[in-house]
Amino acid sequence: MPRIEIIGVEGIPEIVEGIDLGETILDAVRKTGLELRNGDVIVVSHIIVSKAEGRIVNLSEITPSEFAKKISTESGKDPRHIELVLRESKRIVRMRRGLIISETVNGLICANAGVDLSNVGKGKAAMLPLDPDNSARKIRERIRELAKVDVAVIISDTHGRPLRNGAVNIAIGCSGLEPLLDRRGEVDIYGRVLTSKIICVADELASAAELVIGQADEKIPVAIIRGYKYKPSETPAKIIPRREEDDLFL
Repeated sequence: MPRIEIIGVEGIPEIVEGIDLGETILDAVRKTGLELRNGDVIVVSHIIVSKAEGRIVNLSEITPSEFAKKISTESGKDPRHIELVLRESKRIVRMRRGLIISETVNGLICANAGVDLSNVGKGKAAMLPLDPDNSARKIRERIRELAKVDVAVIISDTHGRPLRNGAVNIAIGCSGLEPLLDRRGEVDIYGRVLTSKIICVADELASAAELVIGQADEKIPVAIIRGYKYKPSETPAKIIPRREEDDLFL
């Protein structure tokens, strides 16, 4: 009988810039009495990656532009936060009532360019990792070096969705697994050939991990998914976003 486990990793310490995330995660896993296994998927909340990579800023150091001040007046939001969102944006996709949907410098389309004010301390903001795929690769390689196991790593973030209430976790970076499962050409139970079914496995795993990540007052930023038979691959998560010409909502 197919079975998948999702295990929250407790005991992750406060993350500071320069910390060895691979070693930190491995230490926390071992303190719970577990050992990583070949084929495990490690889902890591982007917030600890951003902290480790120095992507945290003090808003007091941000001088808002006139445009940021204008948006702030209309929305009631901190103009320094808005300025940081603008700096992290390659382009503005939509803007209404102070909500900014933009394309980030690394190609994600999301609210506020992924700039997060939660879980970083008062007066601070977290930006997304500059290269989440590379971040995932480094964590994976470090775990392989220290524990002699081959795992896959996903860097996750919470995103909203068009036409759906509520946010879900998605993969913004990955290493070691094929993020998209292309089932085109397979035959369904009635003999019909599938022509368009491509499943975003990386997003599904990231979303499943959120059931344990973020619990206990955001003190579980890492989860292990065990039992899912993924396809090993070095394909990055940056292939997941649709091209602009293929997106019906832009």
